[in-house]
Amino acid sequence: MLVKDIIQAIEQFAPSTYQESYDNSGLQVGDTHATVTGILLSLDITEAIVDEAIERRCNMIVSHHPLLFSGLKRISGNNYIERIVHKAIKHDIHLYSVHTNLDNVRAGVNAAFAARLGLQNTRILAPMQGTLRKLYTYAPVDVAEKIRQALFAAGAGNIGEYTECSFSSEGDSTFKPSLHANPFIGQAGGPTENIREVKIEVIVPLHNERAVLKALFDTHPYEEVAYEMVQLLNENQDLGAGMIGNLPQALDETAFLYFLKQQMKLSYIRHAPLLGRQIKKVAICGGSGSFLLKDAMRAGADIFITGDFKYHQFFDADGRIVIADIGHYESEQFTVELLATILNEKFPNFAILLSILSTNPVNYFC
Repeated sequence: MLVKDIIQAIEQFAPSTYQESYDNSGLQVGDTHATVTGILLSLDITEAIVDEAIERRCNMIVSHHPLLFSGLKRISGNNYIERIVHKAIKHDIHLYSVHTNLDNVRAGVNAAFAARLGLQNTRILAPMQGTLRKLYTYAPVDVAEKIRQALFAAGAGNIGEYTECSFSSEGDSTFKPSLHANPFIGQAGGPTENIREVKIEVIVPLHNERAVLKALFDTHPYEEVAYEMVQLLNENQDLGAGMIGNLPQALDETAFLYFLKQQMKLSYIRHAPLLGRQIKKVAICGGSGSFLLKDAMRAGADIFITGDFKYHQFFDADGRIVIADIGHYESEQFTVELLATILNEKFPNFAILLSILSTNPVNYFC
């Protein structure tokens, strides 16, 4: 098992294309062609986590939060980041993180969060735009189906819970081969050809664009393949920030907060004033989600649960919604179990260990 195999398995689930611009997901320390002997999963990478990896004979750490967000100018041990990098290199430990791309995929961090609360009929709270493409291509009638199937196999034609989605229409096309052409139909330097062709239209997700075009070029019989790849403004219902869903049955606010505390194993909940009404529609965002408050309100959520709300931001609830801040670490603590599920499905007989340490830097005196 190589480092690149682990990365491929994770990024097949959460493509790195969808990480936010400020993020630094990916391999931060290590060699993609090195052999992996064991993997330790953790929310963060700390000195204690590296020591745990050494003790438990794991030479790769997969975390949710990256250790490095910007470039290092030196590795001299002056701070915890430099010490961690130095120790990882010294002990041949590979450090890999999958952060906002795991946040943004539909089955990622927020799905794990929603599952803890038993939310039903979930959907992305703030879907991404600009991540879908529309491919148009043209093919002779007798090879159109072969091309269509190749495009599907490469990842085109998926819309929500539906696969192999396409639209086709027939029409007449013309072309005149030059003396230097090698035409599939007609002859070099020959007359203008007028043939019946099929126009094929399929949706292509951004991360599959190259693979889909390769499949098109590999399958199409023409020397020059006619196609257009157009960026769409449509929202992508499978990508984006936060999630919203419904409880199986409504609970009063106090009962829900007790339920939330139990399900998320919380010692505290900071919340905006209660409104004296039932909780049914629940919006969530693992990590720092205050930027989604207006989205939660527009979606009609009764409560918005996330971490890292500042004092003055609680006023923004404005008597319209309950804000529940359960903490950054607390809202993402089950992400390591999600990572374990992803990797165990791909590598069922490999040593994949969950850290036994808490990396939460925030402590509470009760």
